[in-house]
Amino acid sequence: MNSANGNFVAAGASRGPVRAYFRDIWKTVHTILVGMRISLKYCFAKTITLQYPDVAPALQPRYRGFHFFEIEKCIACDMCAKACPVDCIYIEKTGPRKVDKNTGIATGGLMTRYAIDYAKCMFCALCVDPCPTECIHMGNLHDMSGYTRDDMIVEFTDLAKEGLQTPQPLWMQSEKPPAWAQQRKAEWEQYKHSRDQLTSDVNRRREEMAKAVAPEA
Repeated sequence: MNSANGNFVAAGASRGPVRAYFRDIWKTVHTILVGMRISLKYCFAKTITLQYPDVAPALQPRYRGFHFFEIEKCIACDMCAKACPVDCIYIEKTGPRKVDKNTGIATGGLMTRYAIDYAKCMFCALCVDPCPTECIHMGNLHDMSGYTRDDMIVEFTDLAKEGLQTPQPLWMQSEKPPAWAQQRKAEWEQYKHSRDQLTSDVNRRREEMAKAVAPEA
């Protein structure tokens, strides 16, 4: 007890602020360690160097690369363009389009332009979720080098005329690309990433892609 001023104070009461002080220090240190757990784990992990371009880059399952576009399902509703925060998607059509529920293919007017300016694109994927027909997706292409700014504008309608869903970067167009690049190119040419009623029917998909951008003969 302390009775210097005539007041009686419990002996344990004076230790309360001291305990709170050290408890706050412990919480601070513990919080930092929890937050740095992943960083500390990788600090002491063995580093691995991928010999790119001979070896494929390591991409996570949810990697957001250059888009692949299923033009045969697009109704040109402009929802993706409206959701884009940098206005890098350009869409033009000759008339209204709607999806046939039996086939999952869009019919009506022609797609005269569907383009994305990758000099502005942030790869945020905000254009993917609003799409009512799920025709625009984030792909697994990690690089698309170009020599001019115009090279960064991908005209997906022109690609559809060639039966392509996604742009072909320079490393994919070389005469002797690495084995992994050849495999990835084959996957895109066979539409392995599409999951709809036309899956496994490569010729039919190419026909529908051509119909979306050009009138029937």
